[in-house]
Amino acid sequence: MAIPSRFPFRVFAALTVLPAVLIGGVLWYLSSLLPGCETTEHGRLTSPDASFDLVVFSRNCGATTGLNTQAALIPAGDDLPDDAASFASVGTEADLDPRWDAYGNIELTLPADATIYRQDDAVAGIAVIYR
Repeated sequence: MAIPSRFPFRVFAALTVLPAVLIGGVLWYLSSLLPGCETTEHGRLTSPDASFDLVVFSRNCGATTGLNTQAALIPAGDDLPDDAASFASVGTEADLDPRWDAYGNIELTLPADATIYRQDDAVAGIAVIYR
């Protein structure tokens, strides 16, 4: 005759919850040791139709990050997200002299001597003109 065995719920809970909490705590602690990126916004211009903001910013992710200036298009009034995708990026600190032209195009001035990492011709259906 088989002997019924009952696994106590408290033991089961301790064997599953306790390791999960410990692993989560260790991962949280380790993530705090990783260097985070700091994004500094240098300028913001709202589009003529008030649907987008053209944001010029730089991103610093620690000692391995060189000087940079980037431009991104985000919904009007939104905060610049830490992972904002830029449509223009150069390897120096620069004044991109951003502006919206009379036709709703974006105009940027890229420094002649800078390394260009990204230079998209359009973003969100809006033409980008580089001077």
